[in-house]
Amino acid sequence: MTTTESVSKEVDARGLNCPLPILRTKKALNDMTSGQILRVVATDPASQRDFEAFSRQTGNALVEQSVNDGTFTYLLRRK
Repeated sequence: MTTTESVSKEVDARGLNCPLPILRTKKALNDMTSGQILRVVATDPASQRDFEAFSRQTGNALVEQSVNDGTFTYLLRRK
């Protein structure tokens, strides 16, 4: 489990549907440096598939993903 202190930035995409969580994630990652961790919180069930594909396509590592009461949390490491 990655600690909160290592998270450099957070995107709250709750209530947003595809493709908005990915677009907000992409924008946030552009402002980050290599190796920094971005936490994304989303409620769209399709975001699981989207974030796995986004990670593969962009090379930004999906280091952790979890779901709790319909809220999906993703940790991505900037490439």
